[in-house]
Amino acid sequence: QVQLVESGGGLVQAGGSLRLSCAASGSIFSFNHMGWYRQAPGKQRELVATITYSGSTNYADSVKGRFTISRDTAKNTVYLQMNSLKPEDTAVYYCRAVKSRSDYWGQGTQVTISS
Repeated sequence: QVQLVESGGGLVQAGGSLRLSCAASGSIFSFNHMGWYRQAPGKQRELVATITYSGSTNYADSVKGRFTISRDTAKNTVYLQMNSLKPEDTAVYYCRAVKSRSDYWGQGTQVTISS
């Protein structure tokens, strides 16, 4: 069974940076795509960024130019570098991996941005 383990969340001031990591239990090349999603209190879960098998990336408009998704295939890990953080980025961030018709989620990591 695939396991995704996120890490790197925390509390930072507005304007600061964080890097989230998502370690997969198997080769990330086995996934069609992986991504980061977030859910703020009282809101629906939303897409933040995705990266496909071929390395193509996609970002939510709200994070373009500030966040960067990347991967280290040797470590089976996907990263989310978050810069110029804003209070509205506060949320639980989840890692997702999709393979064929299977959908896997991590347990989430809390990111809190203070103003």
